[in-house]
Amino acid sequence: MSRRDQSLAALVAVIWGFNFVVIDWGMGEVPPLLFLAARFLAVVLPAVFLLDPPPVPWHTVAAVGLFMSLGQFAFLYVAMDAGMPPGLAGLVLQAQVVLTIVLAAGVLRERPTRPQVLGVVLGALGLVVVGVGRGGHVPAVALGLCLTAALMWAIGNVVSRASGATGGLSLTVWSALVVPVPLVLLSLVVDGPAAVVDGMDAFGWRAGISTLYTAGLASLVGYGIFNTLLSRNTSAAVVPWILLVPPVAIGSAWLLLDEVPSGGELVGGAVLVLGVLVAQRRARVSVSDPTRCTPDPSRPGSPEQRAPAGR
Repeated sequence: MSRRDQSLAALVAVIWGFNFVVIDWGMGEVPPLLFLAARFLAVVLPAVFLLDPPPVPWHTVAAVGLFMSLGQFAFLYVAMDAGMPPGLAGLVLQAQVVLTIVLAAGVLRERPTRPQVLGVVLGALGLVVVGVGRGGHVPAVALGLCLTAALMWAIGNVVSRASGATGGLSLTVWSALVVPVPLVLLSLVVDGPAAVVDGMDAFGWRAGISTLYTAGLASLVGYGIFNTLLSRNTSAAVVPWILLVPPVAIGSAWLLLDEVPSGGELVGGAVLVLGVLVAQRRARVSVSDPTRCTPDPSRPGSPEQRAPAGR
């Protein structure tokens, strides 16, 4: 990745890390699925009228929306409503890093370099250290829901990468079209019509500010940049940067929600950051080294096909 892309990836990690505190702060008495529907309605309107559709098949756009947006966040919001603390949610969700690299290697034949593998291993170790350092107990249902959210995100990453779509913002907005209506219907089934009506009445200024942040920054800016990075870099080069999300989530929860981190959490956060730095080192390989991560120029959407001459 270029220095510019690395800076953009770090910015996305900061935006997403703070996102967990904003969600917890704004949800209040609003049912989680209804609250999420409001977020993606704000993502779609009015942006869908200002952006051209991404130049990929509609079934691909829908798949990105169903996995990366609907699947990931429906499970995440319900997990947080079921008792998953914001800081820990930001941690558990990063299981998507390992899942994405494994799926990309199997589906897209993107073989990670040795530094990327080492960086992910360090990142996973950091996740374990942070998890142990938190102590306490989390409901098993909430943990399972959050891990499922991570799997949905990983699948969405691979679909986005495979699409070759260069317009990350356009893909983010148009894929969000498949999200709000199913979420409202799910909320009616899961929470009941009375709870949905009460939730709409409880949607106050805090919920509004939270929705503006999650829709404007986390979705439009964050996923717009993230999908663009996936379009021009391998999955193994992009997703390790998201290991920076847990330290930001834990730090913001510490400052704003008085969730004081333990020594183990601080050590684990430092290991996470080290893992990201290691993953971004260039592998020293020879031309014949079979572990070198070289995109296939014949695959549609590869950087060699997309980049204009002289770039």
